[in-house]
Amino acid sequence: MTARSSSESAFWNPAGLAGLESSRVLLFRGDHVAGEATGISALLAGAGRGSLALSYQLLDVGTQDLRDPDGQVVGSISVRSHLGLVSGGISIGSRIRTGVNLKSLQYRVTCRGQCPDGSVSATSYATDLGIQARPLRNQPLELGLMVAHLGNDFQVEGSQQADPLPTRIRLGAAYDILDAFAEEDLGMSIMFELEDRLRDPGQLSYLVGAEFFAEAGAIDQVSIRGGYIFGKRNQTDGAGLGFGVHYDRVEFGIARSLARSSLSSGDEPVHVTLGFTF
Repeated sequence: MTARSSSESAFWNPAGLAGLESSRVLLFRGDHVAGEATGISALLAGAGRGSLALSYQLLDVGTQDLRDPDGQVVGSISVRSHLGLVSGGISIGSRIRTGVNLKSLQYRVTCRGQCPDGSVSATSYATDLGIQARPLRNQPLELGLMVAHLGNDFQVEGSQQADPLPTRIRLGAAYDILDAFAEEDLGMSIMFELEDRLRDPGQLSYLVGAEFFAEAGAIDQVSIRGGYIFGKRNQTDGAGLGFGVHYDRVEFGIARSLARSSLSSGDEPVHVTLGFTF
């Protein structure tokens, strides 16, 4: 999604927010590799000129009981991450969009009862920078570039320990192969992305995908997406499928991974989005 405009652009490439023409509120629920994620995003759109967004995501890794040598429960620990975003995207002319995320991240291990290490908290602030362009006036080619997670080291409170953020650089392209053959209510885009670490680069992840969308009668739009991620180091390698529908002021999307399992449940992760435009 680095090269595309989407209602979820605050989480992918904030430059895509500039392409939105209507304001909306979005609710998210999904299984990630590390746990269950719940989020909300409120977007104020400026009719294709630019947009602002406020977003929050809670990642719940889970709760684990602590037991003494006799097997009795003496306490528990809960692991959660909080992410807050302030996002903005603006159009420069008719073919360039830029965007920025300002992010606050907090990681918390909360202890209840008897815990040998007590509670732990780590915080950091980060920035995402993105740009999207349509370089050829008469061709449906879209390009995107994003640098994600630029910021200070992740600092554990009350400790000298600090770890660098997983800063990434992403380059994406999308091309509508039906643009010259079909009406405006049909489209099929082929998408390709590269992702690498900004620090110590050289271990690329590759992402390929396709999206088909159509207007269907009284329904504003129906879309189907599929893709595959592969790379030597990426623990989320595999295929995924998604389906979305936009009807009147309501949009709904559901996606499922076909090849990876979350650590918390062992099942294939499912992600659901529900949106209301106004």
